[in-house]
Amino acid sequence: MADIIGGGTPSTTVDEYWNGNINWYSPQEIGSKIYISNSQKKITLLGLQKSSARLLPVGTILFTSRAGIGNTAILAKEGCTNQGFQSIVPNKTQLDSYFIFSLTPQLKRYGEINGAGSTFAEISGKQMMKMPIFIPTLLEQQKIGHFFSQLDQLITLHQRKEKFR
Repeated sequence: MADIIGGGTPSTTVDEYWNGNINWYSPQEIGSKIYISNSQKKITLLGLQKSSARLLPVGTILFTSRAGIGNTAILAKEGCTNQGFQSIVPNKTQLDSYFIFSLTPQLKRYGEINGAGSTFAEISGKQMMKMPIFIPTLLEQQKIGHFFSQLDQLITLHQRKEKFR
């Protein structure tokens, strides 16, 4: 139904790996927007190839897996992440990205409960794959996702309206 993909960081001492055109996200960039398409730092194709980072497709749900477990965003443009993520790449014929995004509170709670580590809690991709989730049909997911998307848009409009009062 989905793949869980960890991130990676190209060597910061090799200039040829940085300032390219591939989005490379860190956990600090996640949590304030639903859709993201422009990271603060970019890497080159060589940097991607020489690291454990993987290019993630549009619709991937980025999930911060440590030092603030459970912040999420949906990729609106392909990109990659550092190792502070366990990203969820849904099989488009079985899972709706926005539906999975709408499960953020459950994903976060699961990550916090099942995370391990002595310095700070972190949840592994292997542990994420064990999370039990009720998955309705794709059509139902799309309806639920659409409902939450409209609700999020309405909340945003009300927040903007309040700013102008």
